[in-house]
Amino acid sequence: MARVVLSGGAGFLGSHICDELIARGDEVVALDSFITGRRENLAQLEGEPRFTLVECDVSVEVPVTGPVDSVMHFASPASPFEYLTYPFETLDAGSLGTRLMLDLARANGARFVLASTSEIYGEPLVHPQRESYWGNVNSIGPRAVYDEAKRFAETMTMTYHRELGVDIGIVRIFNTYGPRLRAADGRVVSNFVVQAMDGRPLTVYGDGSQSRAYCYVEDEVRGILALLDSAMVGPVNIGNPAEFTVLELARIVLEVTGSNSELVFEPLPTDDPTRRRPDITLAREHLGWEPKVTLHEGLARLHEWYEKERAGDAI
Repeated sequence: MARVVLSGGAGFLGSHICDELIARGDEVVALDSFITGRRENLAQLEGEPRFTLVECDVSVEVPVTGPVDSVMHFASPASPFEYLTYPFETLDAGSLGTRLMLDLARANGARFVLASTSEIYGEPLVHPQRESYWGNVNSIGPRAVYDEAKRFAETMTMTYHRELGVDIGIVRIFNTYGPRLRAADGRVVSNFVVQAMDGRPLTVYGDGSQSRAYCYVEDEVRGILALLDSAMVGPVNIGNPAEFTVLELARIVLEVTGSNSELVFEPLPTDDPTRRRPDITLAREHLGWEPKVTLHEGLARLHEWYEKERAGDAI
């Protein structure tokens, strides 16, 4: 049994990581400011003796005492809607929050895992994106509050590793979806599924030819924990290499939901990438990981979860 401190533990992805850590026998201290995290994401762990939830802003303090074996920094608004709503909090999470969580890991001789992102690659000039690619990011655009916060967080993490000997791992997360993804999250998957369920038009930004790679949360968590349990530094891409255009995603959502919704087209947001797909060679070779859930199957599971959420039955 390991004692793991996880920031952003009440978030969409963080809550699933909490579930898996508890299921395998670890003790978890989850930290969350509840800016975007939700207490109901952790309701299933209420009363679990190996689980502790602490409300705090890790950009200000990390109130954790006692021995720590692993530190996972996943605190940050993650969707464009969220990080554009909370730009300063996003910048703080990537900078001050990363440093305080690294200090906790250093003080305990613990392994540190940073949640980075495919947004590191910006508008990529290399396709698919491999970890050696440095990216093409607009540092003064509106999305930079997230992109550059994560790039800085990677630099901070690598500096603690090189200069102070902290045991670290960096995961670059690609578009993740699944149960507990908030309906109002603003990501294209949640937007499409909820609009289809409501019989409203699906909002496509741009002409819909831009592509993404969507990874089901169960697969994503499995890859992240494989990195945690390894000695790999990374960065390492954890994402599904199956690439779909937004129009293809819309078609599958309509199939899964049985909706007759039409499509409406809106202008493309500033600096929205035209394509994104991970090269997962490193994850396959060094972690023995690759995704298993197809997009059609994952969207069907998400649709079922949204139905249960509306009925008050979702966990």
